[in-house]
Amino acid sequence: MPINPDAVGARGEPAEKSWDAKDCMLYALGVGAGTSELAFTTENTRDVTLRALPTMAVIIASGGFGAMAKLGDFNPAMLVHGEQRIEVFAPIPTEGTVSNVGEITAIWDKGKGAVVELAVTSTDTATGNPLLAATMSLFIRGEGGWGGDRGPSGPRNVAPERAADHEVSQFTSADQALLYRLSGDRNPLHSDPSFAAMGGFDKPILHGLCTYGFAGRALLHELCGGDPDRLRSMEGRFSASVFPGEELTTRIWRTGDGEAVFTTTANGSALGDRVVLDGGRVTFDT
Repeated sequence: MPINPDAVGARGEPAEKSWDAKDCMLYALGVGAGTSELAFTTENTRDVTLRALPTMAVIIASGGFGAMAKLGDFNPAMLVHGEQRIEVFAPIPTEGTVSNVGEITAIWDKGKGAVVELAVTSTDTATGNPLLAATMSLFIRGEGGWGGDRGPSGPRNVAPERAADHEVSQFTSADQALLYRLSGDRNPLHSDPSFAAMGGFDKPILHGLCTYGFAGRALLHELCGGDPDRLRSMEGRFSASVFPGEELTTRIWRTGDGEAVFTTTANGSALGDRVVLDGGRVTFDT
């Protein structure tokens, strides 16, 4: 049967997710951090203390997908990640355990497909306090057309018509997706050339959340002085695919006290320059 539009409000059972220092370092390496960011990539350097990148929230919250089982039947090959938001309530420790609870908070009828919004709250089991929240929108092709609400539309977090206040260029490696997948997303679209070809790609593509992590590093260093405790929230829409080895450029416009909008573009392939992450917004402590 098709998806169930009445699944809004459905919640999954609590699911625990644990991580340690090795997971933090592996994630940081997966989103491009290296020898210039030792606070995130090593635990045995005398002058720095290991920290977790704020965007690791997407990995920690990944255990909260149980609610999707209540959505009904659909072909997972028709699902693409549309948007991602994180909100960090307290510094992410380099080791810990959370209880993740996911809830389907919206289902919109886009005609040719459906957009499902899933919100996950991660509660620190040691303190009983919420550690972070992650909200994602998922577009499922072929599952629309039941006459439901189309939901919000139109551009959001539009960049001002002036030069960016900050511009950061970062190179992904040809092996970036192979490294990032070790943090949990083993979808063969990002590693198997024949599987990628079935999806219409010349070669495996980079995970959208890896691009999100690269942009998060740029925001962290330009707006928060590299201090992960200062980044409060980050959101953006995935607008095009990235191939490992491409250059990513994040442009940032400050729009208020502790607020900024951003876009990330990619170049370095036959596709040319293109926006791959747009509608970006970040909040941070000044």
